[in-house]
Amino acid sequence: GGRWDHFFELGGHSLLAVRLIERLRRRGLHTEVRALFTTPTLAELAAVVGGESAEAEVPPNRIPTPCDAITPEMLPLVELSQAEIDALVAAVPGGARNVQDVYPLAPLQEGILFHHLLATNGDTYLLSALYSFDTRERLDAYLCALQAVIDRHDILRTSVMWEGLPEPVQVVWREARLEVAEVELDPAGGDAAKQLWARFDPRHHRLDVRRAPLFRPYVARDEAGGRWLLLQQKHHLISDHTAQEVLQGEVEAHLLGRADRLPTPLPFRGFVAQARLGASRARDEAFFRQLLGDVDEPTAPFGLMDAWGDGSGIAEARLPVEGELAARLRERARRLGVSAATVFHVVWAQVLARVSERDDVVFGTILLGRMQGGAGADRALGPFINTLPVRVRVGSEGVEATVRGVHAQLAELLRHEHASLAVAQRCSGVAAPTPLFTAALNYRHSSTSANGPRSSEAGGAWGGMRAIHGEERTNYPLGLAVDDRGEEFEVKVQAPESVGPERVCAMVRRALEGLVEALEGAPRRPVESVEVLDEAERARLVEEWNATAAPYPADRCVHELFEAQARRAPEAVAVVQDDRTVSYAELNARANRLAHHLGARGVGPGARVAILVPRSIELVVAELAVLKAGAAYVPLDASSPVERIAFMVADSGPRIVLSRAGEELPPLPGVERIDVDSVPGGDAGDVRVRLHGE
Repeated sequence: GGRWDHFFELGGHSLLAVRLIERLRRRGLHTEVRALFTTPTLAELAAVVGGESAEAEVPPNRIPTPCDAITPEMLPLVELSQAEIDALVAAVPGGARNVQDVYPLAPLQEGILFHHLLATNGDTYLLSALYSFDTRERLDAYLCALQAVIDRHDILRTSVMWEGLPEPVQVVWREARLEVAEVELDPAGGDAAKQLWARFDPRHHRLDVRRAPLFRPYVARDEAGGRWLLLQQKHHLISDHTAQEVLQGEVEAHLLGRADRLPTPLPFRGFVAQARLGASRARDEAFFRQLLGDVDEPTAPFGLMDAWGDGSGIAEARLPVEGELAARLRERARRLGVSAATVFHVVWAQVLARVSERDDVVFGTILLGRMQGGAGADRALGPFINTLPVRVRVGSEGVEATVRGVHAQLAELLRHEHASLAVAQRCSGVAAPTPLFTAALNYRHSSTSANGPRSSEAGGAWGGMRAIHGEERTNYPLGLAVDDRGEEFEVKVQAPESVGPERVCAMVRRALEGLVEALEGAPRRPVESVEVLDEAERARLVEEWNATAAPYPADRCVHELFEAQARRAPEAVAVVQDDRTVSYAELNARANRLAHHLGARGVGPGARVAILVPRSIELVVAELAVLKAGAAYVPLDASSPVERIAFMVADSGPRIVLSRAGEELPPLPGVERIDVDSVPGGDAGDVRVRLHGE
């Protein structure tokens, strides 16, 4: 917590440090504890903790240079037949001589590829960034530097293939050249930057992930602005937030002529090997069964259930958390010995609990993936991150105890950071294809250049270059990203326009204020009592949206109002059930026929009719018919024990019970059963019943 939040300066959780400290202290290794806080990289940290590492031995790449034919023995990380290898190699320009390595996908890549294949229009995980350059020379220099970085790193020369293979694989090309497309814009079409973005908007534009590199630069001249535009698209299959910062730093080094100072690049295959060989499927399953085994309903904030969307209709809002509130948050985290990330996890759980009407919520958290990614993982490129579920109970437990519990859960979750999300979800009680959760949290440390170059001193690496716009999306309909900038924070919410991301931002802010206040003055206060609605939102929900008073003809019965509507709009849809619809005219006619039938059976004012019909169009028909006959209905629950149904009938004394064919009824002496579905045709006119006193 506190100043240790950016201990690794990697863009993710520092919870592993807390866990290692606790273990070292229990072992009496106080010198090692002090050393832990002086090691700036994961490689040095691994040297300190020694036995804590569970690194698997990574088999070497056995493809020689040059190579005219690749055989199964050369690919120790994947099992492919010779025919499968030959087909794969044939799809790579240059054939076997241009194939450097072949290995499986990491857990996150599997999920991203799934969504790539699921989408038919656009791609949720195609990342876009738009830049401007004052001269074409600066633009070309940037592209040359980017190509040099691509040449250095395996993951940037990687394609993904799956057709005709037992499992998807990634293929590292020895040479992968950027394909720069120059685009002509319409001078009369308005803002040039908006034109370029709209033409290649990821909501309708895709990238062929079978061809490396998974970068696509689009260049256009902005005559009106006197500048050059670059729309750079990169697929999430080859990068994450931390990798983007490393890539940006290497591009800068090349622009400044300092490329010779860069460290030796590390192959992504090492991480894949750790994720595949170092992970224990049985251990992962045991952990997630214990965590999620009794969760049998999804956490669906605002009723959002589509976890396979393409990001369409999603809006974004940002909110700074700075000054006094940020300082108080860090101070509370420091005193509790937890990270600021933990506090934000509890805050997000509070918001989700309110908007999903649950006190036990599950949501996805983005794990850095580099804690156990092997030596040098802090400076390697590639998509190391992973999304895994977190479960938080927002109930009567005190706020401090809840924060500590979430911190412990996150620390334990890091031991499983390479687990498959699909495995975690299968360990819950939520049956596929229903998603376990539809909201996610991404807590990350961000440098000032996290979103690309913004400005620089004259003559610097980024001189004449400016970032115009960037966008990241996920398949989750509701997402919270927290950028930790060292002192202050920035909260970013992505939500459907119908929900309103600004509203959710306000909830996050209010929940954070309430949680910090409670931690400061009332640490045993139940976490469920911490407010998440500000005054404006509370007034909107409680007063504005509940101001439903309207003129109402109190002298008319419900079925009479229905009949009047049927006369006004007979063809309008009255009831919808699955793929069935019934108009007002048809519904009224069916209810009238049943009401006449009931009247013929002696049902009238003062009588009671039992209804044993599940939620359906027929239930509405039965209720209206009883009211039209002047009687009262007694609703029965078909899921109740037969003894309960028999008691309700005996207690209320109906002479008739309405049901549907196939519904089982207990013996009901003296009660006539009428099937709602098989009432004979007859008078469909409105029923006029004279009540007592008329």
